[in-house]
Amino acid sequence: MKRLANKVAVVTGGSRDIGRAIAIKLAKEGANVVVNYYNTEAGALETVAEIKALGQKAIAVKADVSKLEDIAHLKAKTIAAFGEKVDILVNNAGGLFARKILSELEESFYDLVMNVNFKSTVFVSQAFEPLMSEGGSIINLSSLAARDGGGGGSSLYASSKGAVTTFSRAMAKELGPKGIRVNAVCPGLIGTKFHDDFTADEVRAMVAAKTPLRKEGAAEEVADLVAYLASDEASFITGNNIDINGGLAFS
Repeated sequence: MKRLANKVAVVTGGSRDIGRAIAIKLAKEGANVVVNYYNTEAGALETVAEIKALGQKAIAVKADVSKLEDIAHLKAKTIAAFGEKVDILVNNAGGLFARKILSELEESFYDLVMNVNFKSTVFVSQAFEPLMSEGGSIINLSSLAARDGGGGGSSLYASSKGAVTTFSRAMAKELGPKGIRVNAVCPGLIGTKFHDDFTADEVRAMVAAKTPLRKEGAAEEVADLVAYLASDEASFITGNNIDINGGLAFS
């Protein structure tokens, strides 16, 4: 028996990079998966096809999870496909969008970063929590940036992920009596399009060189951790923000 057999998972931002790896890993463990996307439809459909090839059910749902009406649409599509029970929620949608120092920040950019990274986590959790019961697991994607302030020009990204970190702890207290566990995963340097777009090669090489394991992480390694937190094997783990950064920083 696979450890997530017969469970239903919703993964926001599930069409590429870490989100895609998570969606596929959950399916490998036996879950049926709702793959949320916004811009990358082709990637979402490829992810769904790969999940179905594993023998699991999956749907792709376009929704801007920073907007409440789109979150309601995502919830409705989930219920239509899998019924009124969700076992696993992974709040993965997010982005850096651009590197801007303090003097370059604009209100519209602030709203974009905070809404996509933090508002989405709050209101997707609010929407799906009523569908969850004892044994349910919410996993939020935070970041090493929440601990150290991030690299140059990422103050809003780091701050939004810091908010995710704190919200995860608060929700662990609030939802624990219902039997729902809430944890956050805090990746360091993971080799994805995120860093292809926003981190210079020489900076990536420098960070990898000073990481104790001397390498970047892989999206699949983050997915392995998420799958563990989603499973009954982690039944007494809640309220944690778990680092996955090769030893670059730790408590």
